[in-house]
Parts: sequence; structure tokens; C-alpha cells
Amino acid sequence: MQTTMLKAKLHRVTVTRSELGYEGSCAIDGNFLDLSGIREYEQIQIYNINNGERFTTYAIRADNGSGTISVNGAAARLACPGDLVIICSYVILDQKELVTYKPVLIYFNEKNEIIRSASSIPVQAA
Repeated sequence: MQTTMLKAKLHRVTVTRSELGYEGSCAIDGNFLDLSGIREYEQIQIYNINNGERFTTYAIRADNGSGTISVNGAAARLACPGDLVIICSYVILDQKELVTYKPVLIYFNEKNEIIRSASSIPVQAA
């Protein structure tokens, strides 16, 4: 049996650009890709906190250190500059891999600066 698990999450990162005419994708600061383990051309899910849109695209590399999060192509209609989004990637693991598996979680401030990272989410209180 295999299970789909969260691989990486860029939490509350701010969209810096949206380009309708650009080839569909999401350009992400190369440092964010490297730190999260999201690979260029990997499928990602984007969850827009501002408007509730949830959509699938793929990651491409933006300049390292730029803070860029550019939603491109048709997806540019679903996220605008200034929107807060959560970007996730997933991985399929077998039961043996699940025993020690931990995701990479990266948290951002309003300037797309990394404020912390983690490998687990605290238990939600009742």
C-alpha cells in the first residue's frame, strides 16, 4: 500500500507577480525551492488564502534571493500580487518509508522572508 503525504509547504508566502501571458507555471525564488526540496517542474498545489481558490500547476525557478512568487498563465486569474498563498507539494510513500518520514515546512513574513522552518505541525487545540 502507498500513501500520498505532504512533502513540502511554503506557508503564507505573498504573490509578487501574476502574468497571464507567460507560459503556465509558478515561478518561485530558487532559494525557496532548494530549502523546501521542491524541484523545478514538479507539480504543486496552490491554496489562495485571500479568495479560497485552490489550483494545480508546476514550479519553475526564479532568481535566488528575489522573493519572487509569480503565478503565470491561466492560474494568473486565480491569484494576484499581494495575495497570501500556501504552496504544497506531495510525495507517494510506501509503508516502510512512512515510519520516519517528515515534511519540510517553511513559514514566511509579509516580505517573503523566511521566519522559521519545521518538520511537523502542532496538534490543533480543541
